[in-house]
Amino acid sequence: MWKCKECSVELASRYLLLQHFRQIHGHLRGNYRYPCPYTDCPCTFNIWSKLLNHTYKSHARQLTPKPLEAYTFQCHVCSCRELATERDFFQHLNGHLRHNETVPCVFLGCRFKTNIYSTFNTHRNRKHKQYLLKDFQANVISTSTNFNQLDNSADWLTEPRDTERTLSCDDAAELHLPNFIEEKVACILLKLENIVHVPKVVIDEVLSELHYILCTQSLPLTKATVSDVFQSRNLQVEDSVVDELSTVICKSNPLGIAIAKDGPLATAYKRTQYYTSHFSVVEPVEYILDALRKRTFQYIPLLQSLQQLLSHKGVLDHLETQRIQNQPLSCFQEYRTVRDGEYYKQNPFLSGEGFRIAVNLYVDDFEICNPLGTSRKKHKLCGVYWVLGNLPPGSHSKLTSIYLAVLCKSDDVKAYGYEKVLEPLLQDLYILEQHGVFISQVGQFVKGSVQCVIADNLGAHALGGFVESFSGGSICRFCTGDKSEFQSKDVKSGVFQRRTKETHNVHVQTAQERAAICYGVKKQCVLTERLSHFHVSSGYPPDIVHDLFEGVVPVELARCIGLLISKKYFTLESLNTLIQKFPYKWGDKTNRPHPIPRSFTSSNTIGGNAHENWTLLRLLPFVIGHIIPEDEPAWLVFLDLKDIVELVVAPVHTEETIAYLEAKIYDHRQRYLELFPHVNLLPKHHYLEHYPQMIRCFGPLVALWTMRFEAKHSFFKQVARHTSCFKNITRSLAIKHQFMLAYYTHPSTLKKSSLEVTDVSIMPVDVLSEGVRSKLHQRYPEVTEVHMAKHVSCSGIRYSKGMLIVHGSVDGLPKFNEIIQLCILKEKLCFLVKDVCAWYREHYGGFELSASPTREVALIELGELEDSYPLAEYTVGGLRMVMLKRFVVVKG
Repeated sequence: MWKCKECSVELASRYLLLQHFRQIHGHLRGNYRYPCPYTDCPCTFNIWSKLLNHTYKSHARQLTPKPLEAYTFQCHVCSCRELATERDFFQHLNGHLRHNETVPCVFLGCRFKTNIYSTFNTHRNRKHKQYLLKDFQANVISTSTNFNQLDNSADWLTEPRDTERTLSCDDAAELHLPNFIEEKVACILLKLENIVHVPKVVIDEVLSELHYILCTQSLPLTKATVSDVFQSRNLQVEDSVVDELSTVICKSNPLGIAIAKDGPLATAYKRTQYYTSHFSVVEPVEYILDALRKRTFQYIPLLQSLQQLLSHKGVLDHLETQRIQNQPLSCFQEYRTVRDGEYYKQNPFLSGEGFRIAVNLYVDDFEICNPLGTSRKKHKLCGVYWVLGNLPPGSHSKLTSIYLAVLCKSDDVKAYGYEKVLEPLLQDLYILEQHGVFISQVGQFVKGSVQCVIADNLGAHALGGFVESFSGGSICRFCTGDKSEFQSKDVKSGVFQRRTKETHNVHVQTAQERAAICYGVKKQCVLTERLSHFHVSSGYPPDIVHDLFEGVVPVELARCIGLLISKKYFTLESLNTLIQKFPYKWGDKTNRPHPIPRSFTSSNTIGGNAHENWTLLRLLPFVIGHIIPEDEPAWLVFLDLKDIVELVVAPVHTEETIAYLEAKIYDHRQRYLELFPHVNLLPKHHYLEHYPQMIRCFGPLVALWTMRFEAKHSFFKQVARHTSCFKNITRSLAIKHQFMLAYYTHPSTLKKSSLEVTDVSIMPVDVLSEGVRSKLHQRYPEVTEVHMAKHVSCSGIRYSKGMLIVHGSVDGLPKFNEIIQLCILKEKLCFLVKDVCAWYREHYGGFELSASPTREVALIELGELEDSYPLAEYTVGGLRMVMLKRFVVVKG
């Protein structure tokens, strides 16, 4: 007996289980991954054919899973009993048929019988293609329990285990109806148009040719096939009947009907109507800014999008989990999420006992055409995105979890202002605050508000009402300090007054009365003006992507590298050769840095994007550390900067790590100014000095960076590249985005497992070594076999054999373990690891490794790691070295 993982329906054969799972739960939508139907197998596949290959290769000897109940088949033609499987039973019946013995149908209520082998199989495939174990006649199956009692228990067969509707195998008949095929075809076309970006004209042409092949050119072949079937049964049928039957078969093809000239998918217009009515599409609304000049912008209704998002049970479960975890820590203060920050706790509306929706907005301008070409700034757009702030950290790394709110030309934003462009969004946010949005699953209205606005410095100042020039005056949105003081005074000294609600309101009032800038404030923030539970002084966190990885890091690297080259430790050519030939591994290979440009000394920056600069900063000690003297001042400045970055991107902070970061920033400032006394500090240096306090206010800043939001721009750039018409381009992009989102937004994709495995080996525990076997028995005493894998992806992070992970601590430093095997035990990812001795090498800013003398093997679950990010081991001058990517808080 086979049991579906999704709905617990039991089926009689592996083939039926695979077909049931594909038809009922696959839906061929989105990035759904098919899990292996075997109960203990953790593999998942995004392509159906790969799942079939896996089941027939990896489970070839495992004909049936562990039976739910002990049962056997018995033949009702002869006295043969104890046929162990359904496959053995039908093979036995086929033996009777090959000897021309009459065999009656084995299913309830069917009186069919025959002595012809092919006729029996044809009848079974046509009349009983989908069946359950209970559909067999009573004298066919023998079980160790009362079958009728099992059947009368009501919930073991078709009843769902939760409140969601679960399709059973009895519903499979409807899957063969034309509307089912029609929906599948529409889903494929939706993907082609909005994911692959195939032009609609091309799809129209392909569908026309396909319809011609199905309904016209295939007619002779169909006639020949029908005639052969009649002749094989020794039936004399007139040619006119054959012609009529063949024509009906061709014309009744559900695929042909769907794409016919008068079908629902024949034209682009009809397909759009079909997508809108059959898929969860929140259509954009076009608002007119100036009818005469044809200036418009697109808005996707926030409340409607929230209703659709919160209609999924998986999302509601996440929200409830986060609400329960939102409790003050009594003894050990940690900053893990925004809810641990001071600003969230000081907001009684969001942090109260009742459930509240927290919305994080993102604002940015981006180019959809080549920024260096003739269309530069011609089609520059302003995008406003939003995410659900209640979800746990890491939930928004997937681009489909970032939603579009407003899309407008950047020139129109400058001409008409944010007040005009954001008007429909502000109206929905006001309704969300005052009345809430009705969530049918909980049966009540749920209120919410904006938690924070994520943006680069220019975007934050423009929307927040601050000055947009950073050349002088009060250019910091965190304090009232003047830029002229940044060079001689630091934030730690306390000379700069922090902005508060009270002081900011005074500055706004003064600016309005005098029609002049007051401490960098030009006007009131439109969000603060319209919303009751959001304030600009506590709603704009800093962005480490632009401040560090595209600001301070490339500038300071350029100065330090230039100084090291001037001291003749290496040349620019030799440095670039070392950077290019360095053996990057895994994720470092994906983000490998580009060579340093020759113009870096004149431009005072090495350029590069955030990922490349981060990788270069981390691994440069392994690249050139062996040729730099121990006490080189430029090298010490570089190492301080690397430590600061590791601290800033840490996902967890404590008061100790924040104090350590503050001290590091202060020491780095002093060393940098001593080494380069004639260099002026950047405004971003000053923003960096506010980071320790901002972590206390907002929680880990890495959870509020713009990295993933900027990656979202790539979708619109791809659409623009495949679009030959830029007339009302914002409308085209918004519609494409919403159809793309409808493709990916489906319940099956939301509840899928975060564990993705494609190749496993099943190993009995008894054949493993004594040390491994004892570790497994200590943790899982009832497990008899274990699934071994070479590569496993969990929540978007890929793990492989040979990687290093951090588990535990030794003398206050992270303890490293090398992965020797990846194991899946009870649908959990576990690591078989061996200890690695490590000690910190200050000159390299990393850890030197050596083999542990104990050589003990340990079993570690993924949830037990101090840091889930795996690391790579590198060989540097004959030494085994590893470099952290982010600071790890270890507990002794």
